[in-house]
Amino acid sequence: MSADLVSDDLWERVSPLLPVRAPRRHRYPGRLPADDRAALRGIVYVLRKSVSWRDVPAELVGCSGVTAWRRLRDWTEAGVWPRLHEVLPAELRGEGLLEMDDAAIDASHVRALKKGAHTGPSPVDRARPGSKHHLIVDRNGTPIAVSLTSGNRHDVTQLMPLLDAMPRIRGLRGRHRPRRLFADRGYDYDKYRRLIRARGITPKIARRGAPHGSGLGKTRWVVERTFAWLHQFKRLRIRYEIRADLHLGLLQLACSIICLRRLRTPF
Repeated sequence: MSADLVSDDLWERVSPLLPVRAPRRHRYPGRLPADDRAALRGIVYVLRKSVSWRDVPAELVGCSGVTAWRRLRDWTEAGVWPRLHEVLPAELRGEGLLEMDDAAIDASHVRALKKGAHTGPSPVDRARPGSKHHLIVDRNGTPIAVSLTSGNRHDVTQLMPLLDAMPRIRGLRGRHRPRRLFADRGYDYDKYRRLIRARGITPKIARRGAPHGSGLGKTRWVVERTFAWLHQFKRLRIRYEIRADLHLGLLQLACSIICLRRLRTPF
């Protein structure tokens, strides 16, 4: 089962991004450090199962859960996860599997059980502490850019940061931004429509107060499906990490795994 947690193709893309470990001392070298691939298994195990780090089965993944958490911390601080999430969309574009003409944006609330950065009273969960996942996907639902905010931040505040955070994925025509951006009524502000157009993108945003049935949902639904895919990783359904960067790192890793599935099995 451990081999299923970290496939060869995932490891081939992660390993070149890992920071170089300091050489061991000649005298008193101490114990051999745990294998990096085993540590990644532990991280993926927690991401999928949402067990406590101390409950990670060392006999299954090859290292203790505490070691896996330390590698998650070190690799997050080294910027491994956002770089991984840039590599895979570029591969998809190279294979012709990334459809960037149409993109969709949305946000999803998750409860935060512990205090920390990017948590706040949620307006949809009786003011309990929560966080929000913000996401842009391509026409097929491939996650392109993701961010994390507190639960009381308005969705529209992350619209421009997410657009600007999209990696420069160049294709035959050199575009790295979508031609059209689909969003629900939460993004219905003329100011943001102007900012979107200034970037060469046509906004397709539902109007508040207008009757339903505009037809925009036929394209926008893919972002909701991607959130469903992300929440199959049980660690993302509820935020347990106090450190926001660690939770965001797990979110970026999950997005990368979804991109890798797209490479394996085009739909």
